[in-house]
Amino acid sequence: MSRELPPKPPPRTSRPPLPVFRRDDDWRARPELRLKVNGLPKDITTHALWASFSRYGTVSQIDIFEDSKGMRDGSARVTFSPPPPQPFWLIVQPFHVISSAGTQVTVRLFLEPARRTFDHPSPVNPTVRYPEIMTLQAESIDFGFMYTPTTMMTMHTVNASPQNGILFKQNMLHRETVVEFRLVVNSQSELFRFSIPFAQLDTIYRVDSGEPNKMELVVSLPTPPRFFRKLDEQDTHEDKARYWSERDAWYRQTDITNFLDDVKNLPVTIKKSRPIIDIGRWTTYRLKFDVSSNRAKNLFRQIGQALQDYNISTKEIAGFELASQREPAVWKYIDQPITTPSKPTRTLAELLQDETVPPLPFAIRYQLEVCISHGYLNEHNLSLDFVSQLRNTEPARSQDILEYVANQEKRIYEPMKLFSLNIIKGSASRPPIPQYCAYIRSATVTPSTIYFNTPSVEISNRVIRYYAEYADRFLRVRFTDEKVEGKIHSTDKDTMDEVFTRIKRVFRNGISIGDRAYEFLAFGNSQFRENGAYFYCPVHHLQPHHIRDWMGNFDEIPYVAQYAARLGQCFSTTRAIIGTKTTINEIEDEERNGFVFTDGVGKLSPFLSQLITHELGIVRTSTEPPSIFQFRMGGCKGILAVSPDSKLQEITIRRSQYKFAARHEGLEIIRWSQFSAANLNRQIIMVLSALGVTDEIFMAKLKGQLADLDLAMTNELKALTMLQKDIDPNQMTLALAGMILEGFQKHREPFMMSTLRLWRAWSIKYLKEKARITVAQGAFLLGCVDETATLKGHFNDPRSNEPLPDRLQNLPEVFVQLSKGPNGSPTVILGPMLLARNPSLHPGDIRVVRGVDVPALRHLKDAVVVPQTGDRPIVNMCSGGDLDGDDYLVIWDQDLLPHEWNHPPMDFTPAEKIPLGRPITPDDLTTFFVTYMKNDNLPRIATAHLAFADFMDDGVKSTKCLRLAELHSTAVDYLKSGVPARMTRDLQHSKWPHFMEKQNRPRENIYKSKKVLGQLYDQVERVDFIPIYDAPFDQRILGAYKIEAQMLEDAKVVKRQYDAAVQRIMAQHAIGTEFEVWSTFVMSHSKASNDYKFHEEIGRIAMSLKDRFRALCYEKAGGSSFEVLGPFVAAMYTVTAEEIGQAAVEARARGAHMMADKMPKMSFPWLFQNVLGKIAHMVLV
Repeated sequence: MSRELPPKPPPRTSRPPLPVFRRDDDWRARPELRLKVNGLPKDITTHALWASFSRYGTVSQIDIFEDSKGMRDGSARVTFSPPPPQPFWLIVQPFHVISSAGTQVTVRLFLEPARRTFDHPSPVNPTVRYPEIMTLQAESIDFGFMYTPTTMMTMHTVNASPQNGILFKQNMLHRETVVEFRLVVNSQSELFRFSIPFAQLDTIYRVDSGEPNKMELVVSLPTPPRFFRKLDEQDTHEDKARYWSERDAWYRQTDITNFLDDVKNLPVTIKKSRPIIDIGRWTTYRLKFDVSSNRAKNLFRQIGQALQDYNISTKEIAGFELASQREPAVWKYIDQPITTPSKPTRTLAELLQDETVPPLPFAIRYQLEVCISHGYLNEHNLSLDFVSQLRNTEPARSQDILEYVANQEKRIYEPMKLFSLNIIKGSASRPPIPQYCAYIRSATVTPSTIYFNTPSVEISNRVIRYYAEYADRFLRVRFTDEKVEGKIHSTDKDTMDEVFTRIKRVFRNGISIGDRAYEFLAFGNSQFRENGAYFYCPVHHLQPHHIRDWMGNFDEIPYVAQYAARLGQCFSTTRAIIGTKTTINEIEDEERNGFVFTDGVGKLSPFLSQLITHELGIVRTSTEPPSIFQFRMGGCKGILAVSPDSKLQEITIRRSQYKFAARHEGLEIIRWSQFSAANLNRQIIMVLSALGVTDEIFMAKLKGQLADLDLAMTNELKALTMLQKDIDPNQMTLALAGMILEGFQKHREPFMMSTLRLWRAWSIKYLKEKARITVAQGAFLLGCVDETATLKGHFNDPRSNEPLPDRLQNLPEVFVQLSKGPNGSPTVILGPMLLARNPSLHPGDIRVVRGVDVPALRHLKDAVVVPQTGDRPIVNMCSGGDLDGDDYLVIWDQDLLPHEWNHPPMDFTPAEKIPLGRPITPDDLTTFFVTYMKNDNLPRIATAHLAFADFMDDGVKSTKCLRLAELHSTAVDYLKSGVPARMTRDLQHSKWPHFMEKQNRPRENIYKSKKVLGQLYDQVERVDFIPIYDAPFDQRILGAYKIEAQMLEDAKVVKRQYDAAVQRIMAQHAIGTEFEVWSTFVMSHSKASNDYKFHEEIGRIAMSLKDRFRALCYEKAGGSSFEVLGPFVAAMYTVTAEEIGQAAVEARARGAHMMADKMPKMSFPWLFQNVLGKIAHMVLV
């Protein structure tokens, strides 16, 4: 609703106007001007200030100030950009502000000095400086796409007018190109803009228009930029807001159309209904400029030079042409049967032919949608002949062709030529996959479009397994920002409302591909946090509600958040145990003082542990099975710890593990206990620093790790020691250690040495970006409870003035036994140690405990066993942890024991949940999903906490950090409580330490941190990962067997399929090299997931990839014994060596660099690294 502006006051004449002239320090010369306003009422709003000041100029920002207690202090700052034409703060005396209540308030105005310079240094030559914003006026802009490499098909044109200009801006501060234009939508003139990050730009093309003093630029993007529409500024204020910016008037756009009802009521497809501009797919822009003035010519050159400094080239494009708009006919060819137009004269053979073009098989239709949605094929280039040939070609061949297009990730302008290419056969074939996996189709919905992805093999879940015959009717959907932006970030403003409305529409209307309409089903808990959900295309006898009914009875759950979480249990990524039936016993929990000390912990027998280990093929470094399994079983969840008292198939469940009644009762395993190295991170370091650990200790450990990483590249013993100690969660460092033991580092085998280089580069990257310092005397372990009730719990924390023996004696006790200690045998860790859980933000989150030996617990290894006695569970003090599958950091390195032990912990009592008061519907679930997306402040809270912890003298003990720690806990619990964490303005930081790399912030808002994280950051220099392609392959393997030609050919066939599968994973997750997929040491990936979650995800993906192709190799080889498999693995190694060798020769002949994206893949034979090791050892013997 529009707001009425207060009446404009008559001009004041108490002071004569100032003379009009400029000096270097004149306020008129500034790009912006800031006024301090004092004497404001406490209830003043940003709208009231905007209304009072906007009559004098363009208000760009308003800040209402608060004191250190969060109370308004009666002052504000109003920023004008550009400065107002007259110094009204001197002329208008006294100055009045009309409050939101309509009363007139007299205030005092003060001109603030210029806060900064408004130029920007060149990244290439800091002595060269550019204006922060450079603006050119354009005469017109065309929207369309490239029809051929030199032809643009124009779909819509906007022309400038004297009243409505088109602005082409280079914002050097934010490193983006911005275009603003006006457009008439539903009879209203609206102002739009789109912004292109420099990182998304590669080349801008110059076109000779043939007209004097005219210049044309063509910008063609592979993915869409962000589009915005400007609202009336007076309608963009919030009554309680303390901050407003003109950016708040720019609202993200998802559609530009005159037919909003089509958008509101139709399912989402890549083909939009009647757009004015299809912002998601018309991503080529042609701008025309008048450069007749010297100013325009000079500015044009300056912009070109600035872009070049950011590696954005400007090139001439010869023979550029425009094609007129036309509607593509291909949609009616591929989405419904059609009749071909009759020819004037037809032969008898033609008349006898069936004129109907049948629809494409859905697998091919879907893969075509994949190619069109990503822009590799454009519907305007697809003809009836193409569709007919696709339909008439053998289906596997057609799918090979389309998957080839998707894997290449390049635009194809002449699709008919694809049928004559020698495309690798079998890339789209579906070899047998492990029983715990399934082929899953997926889609990514962005604000402006939708992308479909080639089906990928993923570890399945309970629902997919049960409905396996309908597996191709499930669609895993993720909601993200545009491709280059990553995850959609929460906001406390309304500027993203259209994006969230689009997401809700997708849930309500579904997604359409060809003749299939996918409807919302449910979402898993991990999916929920990553903004994803499952959709399902129903058949008449199996609708989404039938599947939800089968999942369990949730009718008694009155809370939407809890209802969603219980549904989500069924979608946990699990492996089913089918080898035995189990017997279930039930026992009560240990509860005291409002805490459940045994929350989430059950028991299982040693027999079942052995059976699970065998059935899942769990590889262990010791002979014993894992001690703990994270599981799902029916409506139960949590962990099962081995108990010597349990009999055979016996499982014991506690009440806290039972969540809902389910029809499915089979045992499913998520993961199991294993040793993983202890690593510090920024949050842990900041807390330990505040508790008294000195900077020198952290620096010494960092320097030691950097030196060891360098030495490991040439010293086998050092590499082996590090890899066996710094074990990653996916256990891949142990795989590398095995390669070294088999002599592959000594022989400089290229794949092994490339992967070792990658491990070093990955380790250094995370040392730089996350302060990921490995602690040799520590571990990262699953937690479980002491079933013997022997361990002493928390009662009274020791006081710092007590004698050390008394302090130690009063500590809570834990039991930690490593399956392999320093001497290679099981070792119990004794003495004081740290216990923590990630993330740790509060000074009380890191607890000092005492390791003791309890013989009755020695059957538990690679876990931290905590007491069930005491007044409060110690895991609850560790960032509010529990025992249903949480990992804990355990450190017994005495250097890291802080001076202050056991700071009072935070209260992690969850917020009170509010029942809905009626039966919960799918619409309630999707509303909860979208509300979560809008209020997911977890990343913002963590970022602000880190910034304040560095900036404030008291660090994590400062008042703001303590408040942020509480907010963080609330945000973490959102999925359980449904209560969002509201981040107030005073907790939003504006000063950033240099190690946080806030590159788009003004220079004066960045400071060089002198605290420990700043010192650690400065100590590390990143290194690039460069694979080795020009080194000889290992002759021990190449000469081990005389391999028959047929076996070499069989190996080549499987390698083609494997390489295609790896390429699909790389494309889907934006991973740079195959080495990163194989090892899970990923240097960079799509922004849809955070690094920690993605490391888990890529671990599962790599495991299923390897298991799938190992099974195929067993089939081709004729068995899995070494005698049968050895020659085939040697053949795999031989064909890989030949491909790499030939590509290296060709690259050297061209004088080209051997880049990973241009070279054949090398990881195929390393599916069997143990077999390769045996072959190498066999030759040595």
